[in-house]
Amino acid sequence: MTDSAIDHLDAFRTSLDDAGVTHETVGIDEATAAIERAIEPPAVGVALHVDVSLPAAVEREFAPAALQAARTGVTPGRLGVAETGSVLVRSTADADELVSLYPDRHVAVVRADDVVGDVSTATAWLDDEVAARVDADADGDDDATADGDDPDANAAGAGRDSHVVATGVSATADMGALVEGVHGPTEVHVVVIDS
Repeated sequence: MTDSAIDHLDAFRTSLDDAGVTHETVGIDEATAAIERAIEPPAVGVALHVDVSLPAAVEREFAPAALQAARTGVTPGRLGVAETGSVLVRSTADADELVSLYPDRHVAVVRADDVVGDVSTATAWLDDEVAARVDADADGDDDATADGDDPDANAAGAGRDSHVVATGVSATADMGALVEGVHGPTEVHVVVIDS
């Protein structure tokens, strides 16, 4: 890992702390155990874009009722943004966004190599993703991704999905006093995989 990548990771952890987000940095061999420590059953999850298995306690094939009953949702974080402590969650037909929003607790799994320094860099990454998907759609390849990750992790709806930028717990003050957990999780935990 380069010095700038280490700086980004340190800044990301600081921003997560500032946003009230708990986090743990582990090696890839400890990732499944870290996810297991972070969940509160019942838990649902979607395929991760890293070579990490979800714990057995995380249901991968679930009906809407199971999602509604879940205490924890586990999703991949496509990027971490050091400047803000944000995680980009892909919104796909596989229900990534729903899994990150409906349960009271969201566990996002982010690779340390996928932590960028600032919002401008994250926006440039999104531009590249959109361009790759538009090109792929034009070529008839729905599964292409700009970063070359395994498209099967979230292939359903590829080329037509979007990303949600999530920073901390859900909160709103549009009706007066700040209220947390209205439109999403009341707790967020990030597992950073540092290989």
